[in-house]
Amino acid sequence: MTYNYPILNTSRYVSKWLVLVIDITIVLVTFFLVYYIRFDLSLNFNLDHFYRELPLIAGISLVSFLISGSYKGVIRYTGFRDLLKLLIATGLISVLTTGFVLVNREIEFITQFTIPKSIIILHAFMTFVFLASSRLIFKAAYKWYQSRMKNHKRILIYGAGDSGIITQNALIHSYKQRVKIVGFVDDDRSKTGNSINGTPIYHCNDISTRFIEKNKVNEIIFAIQKIEPTVLRKKVDAFIDLVEKVKIVPPVEKWIDGELHANQIKQVQLEDLLGRAPIEILNPTLQKEFKGRTVLVTGAAGSIGSEISRQLGQYSLKRLILLDIAESSLYDLQQEFIREGILDFEVIVGDIRDAHCLNTIFEKYRPEVIFHAAAYKHVPLMEENPYEAVKINVFGTRLLAESALKYGVDKFVLVSTDKAVNPTNVMGATKRTAEIYIGALQQVSKKTKFITTRFGNVLGSNGSVIPLFRKQLEKGGPLTVTHEDVTRYFMTIPEASQLVLEAGSMGEGGEIFIFDMGEKVKIFDLAKNLIRLSGFRYPEDIDIRISGLRPGEKLYEELLANGEDTMPTYHEKIMISKVKKLDFEKLKAKIEALCILNLYHDKLVLVRKLKEIVPEFVSNNSVYESLDEKRDVRTPNYAILHTLNINPHTKNV
Repeated sequence: MTYNYPILNTSRYVSKWLVLVIDITIVLVTFFLVYYIRFDLSLNFNLDHFYRELPLIAGISLVSFLISGSYKGVIRYTGFRDLLKLLIATGLISVLTTGFVLVNREIEFITQFTIPKSIIILHAFMTFVFLASSRLIFKAAYKWYQSRMKNHKRILIYGAGDSGIITQNALIHSYKQRVKIVGFVDDDRSKTGNSINGTPIYHCNDISTRFIEKNKVNEIIFAIQKIEPTVLRKKVDAFIDLVEKVKIVPPVEKWIDGELHANQIKQVQLEDLLGRAPIEILNPTLQKEFKGRTVLVTGAAGSIGSEISRQLGQYSLKRLILLDIAESSLYDLQQEFIREGILDFEVIVGDIRDAHCLNTIFEKYRPEVIFHAAAYKHVPLMEENPYEAVKINVFGTRLLAESALKYGVDKFVLVSTDKAVNPTNVMGATKRTAEIYIGALQQVSKKTKFITTRFGNVLGSNGSVIPLFRKQLEKGGPLTVTHEDVTRYFMTIPEASQLVLEAGSMGEGGEIFIFDMGEKVKIFDLAKNLIRLSGFRYPEDIDIRISGLRPGEKLYEELLANGEDTMPTYHEKIMISKVKKLDFEKLKAKIEALCILNLYHDKLVLVRKLKEIVPEFVSNNSVYESLDEKRDVRTPNYAILHTLNINPHTKNV
């Protein structure tokens, strides 16, 4: 209790009026010292005159401090601005004192009253030194006291640049944070051995288990702005087993009023390690593309559809139509738009498989641009329910695309997936069928431009791996991974949605736009990182269980189908896939036959028809593999080839 009392009281500030009294006392003491020094360290000066001058100096210093406001600063956080206010205050004291002496010579308010110029000048200098020193001594004493307290954190700051210095100040100036900055860490050898505010700088190679144990480091904070996720991932991997916590400073744009606060420094999340460098799309045609237009978004309540809708809401649309069959999620989006003050939008609960519903929407609103994000996407579920996958992904897309053609829509943008490339499952095959259909439809379209966008997994989407891992972690594990070597591409939802809009604006019809997904990420490594970032040890505390590939699942995803190649666009993150010309009439007949067969709910018949439409569809780890044995498979089984690390495009295959 006795020990805790001063600790609790460190959260309180010294009264500014007490500071004012102490400052005036320092001014009077230095005034005496100046006389004492001026007269050869003796009292051989007129004490009567000195005593008459003291009240005047006290009054002038009071006025000067009140004007400058130097007494209002929190002493423990004294900085350059506080010292500048002290300089102004001491300057005012000397100016006002000099002015009073000069005026008194003319008018003689006080007889036989004068202060030598040398005394005034020396007093100003000594007063500033004493006032500044008192604050800095108190600040140093407070830091020393804080460093001696129990349960304080010993921190390394990774990054000896501006962001690192700001992080140090934010931590030191937060009374809720009891910290000791052990040092800065940097990759630049030229900084090693130097110091910042008395804190040493170490090279990253110097940080070892022995160093951490010797200095009792609890945390490492990454304070590097615009660090590449791949670089961050490697650095976090290097330190995550050495310290209790690894934290990160948020980007500058997320600081509060341009200032970093200690409570904004958070534990590193998997999203930080997977997150991609922010994309700055400065396309002046986007506003022109959507201004004054009516835009329809299907699947508007989903992860991608809702973000596309949010971004479209920033433009001056004539009307934004949000269509989805998911009532609750659509309601949530509606309420969000109302809170954000977005006015020109309509919310419609409807099904893209319902021709009457689509006709009503097109007749009433006459959309000019369509972003088609409605789809079933979960591979194992669609493998079990191929008729549902066909109903939404094929039949629904067909109805919507034909409605767009009928009502003269300007642009139809399909949101597709990398699972449509050399598909090994029903879901991917249905999405590829949708790609093929709208690509063929472009050949007979006189006005509507049909555009496909293709990308991989998005972080945080419904049913994605990271939320699943977190739920498993909350239950104490184990985390389940389908295969130790399975990898996936990842992209953030805002980035994917932004690129969909960009591709939609540049598309001229018939293109498949491929997004740069960066590097593939190993899911097993993701699971290990999540365990360690959550403060657990792998495998001692939380283990990872290999559950086996699910029906239709690939080890590796691809972005280009067999025979496809890419061309660059003006945007470095978007490429155009070169596609073969297709026979629309034959494809239309096959897809219509598929939609008719879907009525009978015969899984094998449906999947066989899908394999006719998509010849590269070769089932993997699925009951439908038997269908491949009965047909002439002209394309290699990509899942098997990838498992064997064989490139299917080499001559050895």
